Amino acid sequence: MAEEREPLLQNGGAGNAAATKGSPALLPSLARSVLKFLMWAVFLTWAAGIFFYPTKPVQAAFGEWAALTKQSIFGITGTVFLVFSAPILIVAALAYVYMFAFPGDHVETKKLRSLSFRLWTFPVLVDGPFGVVSAVEFIGIVLFIVYVVFSMTYYVVESVRLVSKSHLSPTTSSELILDLIGARFGSVGLFCMIFLFLPVSRGSVLLRLIDIPFEHATRYHVWLGHLTMALFTLHGLCYVITWFLEGRLIEELMQWKEIGVANLAGVISLVAGLLMWVTSLHPVRKRFFELFFYTHQLYIVFIVFLVLHVGDFVFSIAAGAVFLFMLDRFLRFWQSRAKVDIVSAACRPCGTVELVFSKPPSLRYNALSFIFVQVRELSFLQWHPFSVSSSPMDGKYHMSILIKVLGTWTDKLKSIINDVEEKKTRSDSDRITASIEGPYGHESPYHLMYENLILVAGGIGISPFLAILSDIIHRIEQGMPCAPKNVLVLWSVKKSTELSLLSAVDAQSISSSVSDKLHLDIQAFVTQEHEPPLEDGIVEGEQKIPGIFVKNGAAMSGLVGTGDNFWAGMYFAASTLGAVLAFALVQVYYVKRFNVYAWWHLGLLLLLCMSGGVALPGGLVVLLWHLSEKRRMQDDRWDADVGARTDGAEAEQTTNGTGGADVASAASLATLRTTRYGCRPKFQAEFAAFAERAGGAAADVGVLVCGPPGLQASVARECRSHNFRRGGAKSGAAVFHFNSHSFDL
Repeated sequence: MAEEREPLLQNGGAGNAAATKGSPALLPSLARSVLKFLMWAVFLTWAAGIFFYPTKPVQAAFGEWAALTKQSIFGITGTVFLVFSAPILIVAALAYVYMFAFPGDHVETKKLRSLSFRLWTFPVLVDGPFGVVSAVEFIGIVLFIVYVVFSMTYYVVESVRLVSKSHLSPTTSSELILDLIGARFGSVGLFCMIFLFLPVSRGSVLLRLIDIPFEHATRYHVWLGHLTMALFTLHGLCYVITWFLEGRLIEELMQWKEIGVANLAGVISLVAGLLMWVTSLHPVRKRFFELFFYTHQLYIVFIVFLVLHVGDFVFSIAAGAVFLFMLDRFLRFWQSRAKVDIVSAACRPCGTVELVFSKPPSLRYNALSFIFVQVRELSFLQWHPFSVSSSPMDGKYHMSILIKVLGTWTDKLKSIINDVEEKKTRSDSDRITASIEGPYGHESPYHLMYENLILVAGGIGISPFLAILSDIIHRIEQGMPCAPKNVLVLWSVKKSTELSLLSAVDAQSISSSVSDKLHLDIQAFVTQEHEPPLEDGIVEGEQKIPGIFVKNGAAMSGLVGTGDNFWAGMYFAASTLGAVLAFALVQVYYVKRFNVYAWWHLGLLLLLCMSGGVALPGGLVVLLWHLSEKRRMQDDRWDADVGARTDGAEAEQTTNGTGGADVASAASLATLRTTRYGCRPKFQAEFAAFAERAGGAAADVGVLVCGPPGLQASVARECRSHNFRRGGAKSGAAVFHFNSHSFDL
């Protein structure tokens, strides 16, 4: 299973090595280029069609296409689906082929110098409602604003021109214009809803293809949610005003048409959307997270009644994106059904809980991954995201997380663990069972691409960086590909007790062979203490409370969108073909046979066909996938105990320093740490000094930050100002690439 411990970077290196041999790499290179070209061609054509859809040329082309295809078995619904939903499914299908054929292609060190990569890692906006925004994100925001303004301006002008030709009374003309504008707000909102559902699919192949982790995609979902709901609210408001002026407000609100939109269904959908929108606003979400979480489950009501409101052919505009979300949600449901027993748990003096989960060796993740955790003894509904604090190099059979006690859920978890520790003996009632979704995150371990790395953490934000440090040290020890040569850790904590978290790193010592290849500097800043405390227990080795062995039970499920590319692709193909076949059968044997014409009825049938495609043929593939994973776990079970003992022996050998002369002269991580009290890091001075040590103008410095928004803004501001100063200087300087690893729901 050695290949499981060498994620995508190794594959990329192998591919580059093969490319130097000449002709054998020609065919894969050609296939890679063709797939990339096809995906870009389909996506750009689709996006351009949406952007210019309001214009007369595109409307005329769409009308001609509809005339050619409306006699097909799928009718006008199939026409609209082919134009607006099928392209995104085609890109997804090509993406599965691409990622299965070239799993390591997206990891290339040379892309550090590429324009596209620098646009992703260059912060443009630092302060404001959007938080830290990169150049690419800024371009995306501008494009959406331009699209909405352009579309609505075009629609308003056309509506006014059309109404002015009808020679109606001023009052009637105003009401008609308002009615037309309201319809256009709804259509633009429906197009924005396509992009609303794409980033919320946690294991989406599209996010993996362009290496956007779900914690970043969540921000885009929030932004698009505000935009979409604003448009839908204006859509409803225009109609409410029109109906009020006409004196038939209640009558119209309660109307449910057979042919045309069902107003009552639209009202229910809009109310559900407004509840989700209001409770997702940052002040409400931060203070009443559970309220936000529970009301967000109204997305089912929102989608179902939206379909009943607009019917089948209008909903088919966004059906492709919703279908991808349904695929992801169904797979997450399967994975979350598995009960994962917590192997061990520990409470640290700083109030942090460490949980270790059992996992199958085949489950792939990297040091920048995170998982969603549900502890059933605490709640059957609440899921919380946590960064993984262990490296895949720490062991094939476990994965750990660090949890800071901040709210009710985490406080109850800590109480359970402390109660079990105090009993000294454990029974079945003391077991803690969890469900896991994930791992998710960056498809590539991009921290391994930088020779020079700055890790900036605030408090528990050190958690993913512990995994990174362990990953780098283990890779150097084992002679695996690893670019980092200079690593600076800037860690701010409130109290010195939090420094004990550093002992959670699996690689607690750095041998001379590693220190010759890696310059590691750990700078800790204790902000609320002005001098080292005199109490006992300040030494890391004395602070750690022994882990609580709960039960050595079931491992995490491998049924995740970021897992096996073959099975994930088969699941997508079976579900898509099943949904299309179901819709065709419904059209032939039900719609046409019984002359079904009601829009809401046809829309409901389309939604049921999509759900049936995911649940039946898709569910069959997921079942086969589950059996395959189960068989693989059984095959690996015979060496699981050996592997666990090996991991434990290696950890003990590292901790006790009994690994020979090289380990005997090793330096511990604690000795590499410099602690300063009563101050915060001065990023300008620290970055400048690090750039000078790293080689000045020739250096690309990766900056990873994990912490509160204020810390992210400070680091991003320094990266931006340093890069601007570099551009204005006569002689070049180091380039700082900003990367955020903070999950902020």
